[in-house]
Amino acid sequence: MDGNTSAEAPGRLLYGRNPFADVAAQGLSRVGVVDIGSNSVRLVIFDGAARSPAYFYNEKIMCALGAGLGETGKLNPQGRVRALAALRRFQLLAEGCDATPLTAVATAAVRDAEDGPEFVAEVEAATGLEVYVIDGREEARLSAQGVLLGWPGSYGLICDIGGSSMELAEISDGQVGPRETSPLGPLKLADVKGGAKGRRAYIREHVSQLAEVLGNQRNRLFLVGGSWRAIARIDMDRRGYPLHVLHEYRMDAKAVRETASYIASQNPDTLRARCGISSSRMALVPMASEVLLEVVRKFKPRDIAISSYGIREGLLYEQMPQDLRDRDPLIEAARFAERKDARLPGFGAALHEFIEPLFRNDKPERKRLIQAACLLHDVTWRAHPDYRAEVCFDNVTRANLGGLKHSERIFLGLALLHRYRNKREGTQFADLYDLIPKQDQLAAEILGKAMRFGAMLWLDTDAPIGRLKWFPKKKLLELHLSHDASPLFGEVCQSRLNSLANSLDATVELKLS
Repeated sequence: MDGNTSAEAPGRLLYGRNPFADVAAQGLSRVGVVDIGSNSVRLVIFDGAARSPAYFYNEKIMCALGAGLGETGKLNPQGRVRALAALRRFQLLAEGCDATPLTAVATAAVRDAEDGPEFVAEVEAATGLEVYVIDGREEARLSAQGVLLGWPGSYGLICDIGGSSMELAEISDGQVGPRETSPLGPLKLADVKGGAKGRRAYIREHVSQLAEVLGNQRNRLFLVGGSWRAIARIDMDRRGYPLHVLHEYRMDAKAVRETASYIASQNPDTLRARCGISSSRMALVPMASEVLLEVVRKFKPRDIAISSYGIREGLLYEQMPQDLRDRDPLIEAARFAERKDARLPGFGAALHEFIEPLFRNDKPERKRLIQAACLLHDVTWRAHPDYRAEVCFDNVTRANLGGLKHSERIFLGLALLHRYRNKREGTQFADLYDLIPKQDQLAAEILGKAMRFGAMLWLDTDAPIGRLKWFPKKKLLELHLSHDASPLFGEVCQSRLNSLANSLDATVELKLS
């Protein structure tokens, strides 16, 4: 297919059925995507919130279809056997999960190989799967759209590395701009003549060609692809970074240089075992780090972010109507979780309205976290009370959520932890708290204690529970309780209000109406 059709409107049906046919629905109709790459073949089945899809099922088989392609011009024969077996399995799994028809795309190895069309025909005959073989610029566009699924309105340069190719695409104001492909995948680099010196010259030449197409890029560099994620894991290991979540992990040029040196100095087997990297992936990491060094040197990004979202998520974003694209993925995921798991779905909005006066002067990026916290405040109620606070923290800091920086994960996690306990000391997560400043830790504590108190005033979602008034200069917190809510204000409620006031360093006045 032609990969240069990005001017078409969102919601078009390019790759099979449209999972967003009912645009009013909050939930996603279960949909499966298969990515036939040069190194791996992966099935992902998405479910959950429509704007923030969760991974219902995720399986990857390392097939190395592109191994030796530069020398033979054909797909790796062993890789073909493994890939076909994997695709048979994936088709059966999707049928069992009610996620058919699958959307299947193939990238660099299949499109470049002499026997690529033969392999596609073999797959269709064996499984019934229709495989879309996409060109490099289309691959770049879909990867960029995957990043936009996780970071609405982002701007910067997307760099997606596969086994046989590397794609760059510019994003700005939620749109994909110039894009280009290159033969800089590690499997392709393994066939370059001239050893390390020849490989470095080859990398410099092709990165320079990419720079001519993409122009000056000084914004954020988003890294997409398994080799980049492996490098990020190693960077975490080198730094002793405590939050092992790859999505939105940040590096800078200095970290890239230091980690490349670290990779070269370590025993590969020891390093891969410590970082949880497969041997087949680890074999590609040294060459991928050479490419990353040159990309960073040439484009000089202001910072570097790892994206777990790429071509598979881009296939979903491709078919989203614009009104769905415009929604906040964090808030949509929180609403979905509340509707599915909370004891009283809808109370989160009432709780948010009740505690909002405490945070009226906060910036918009903080206010969305406050709204999300209120929506999520009761979704882990099934956990044992002794562990509920820690379950809250663990869930939100490690969950598959788009639109969240690591610092925001910690803030949201701390707020939900304090929803269930006054003190944060003594948990297994204490080493994560200092990823945010002390003043943000206190703000999360105040938010959590406000929710902890407000949750005691649990009425029907349409019933007024009263209101809070906060006078920060006077350090005065007023509680105005409605007639219906007044009987709810018992001893435990008083204790939780006092705890909130203590964190605010405030005095309390109670006003009954």
